[in-house]
Amino acid sequence: MDFGDILNQWDASQKASRKEKKSQPQVSHKKPNALTKEEREALKGGPTNEEIMEAEAKVRINPMELWLRRYGTTDKDALADEYRERTKMESREYLRTMPPDARIDLHGLTRDDAWARLDRFVADSIRRGFKKILIVHGKGVHSHGSDPVLGPMVRTFIERHANLGTSGHPDHNHGGTGATWVIIK
Repeated sequence: MDFGDILNQWDASQKASRKEKKSQPQVSHKKPNALTKEEREALKGGPTNEEIMEAEAKVRINPMELWLRRYGTTDKDALADEYRERTKMESREYLRTMPPDARIDLHGLTRDDAWARLDRFVADSIRRGFKKILIVHGKGVHSHGSDPVLGPMVRTFIERHANLGTSGHPDHNHGGTGATWVIIK
């Protein structure tokens, strides 16, 4: 066997392998989401990313518009309204005349029962977002012994509770010294 016969055999085996490959189903070697030939040709006519960036850089923008984009705007009317509300809440006269959002009556309760009920009431008022509550504790006329019980207990409760702020007594038509209003922080 000479070298020519070897080349002929090799050519024959290559032709046979090509026939086998043609009989097998074609497998696409295209990467997922890759552009097809038609899509690539369609994009060739459009601008490249670099061209788009250069065009955007050349666009001149109004300096005022640039400043507004960077720093935004401030609604001065809303700020003024917010300031008015904040200062109104600091005004003692406004707080005194503001109607309470909720009230609790502690008449007839023992000191421990009143403390527990007041604690639940204040927690519920904070959860509901109330600003002012009224606690009716009485003047202590029916207390056994000489000293009232609930009035000092309410005062101590208000002093110890972190979310309770300014307090006072309403006018005599709404309970006088037998009731206490409290502002919730």
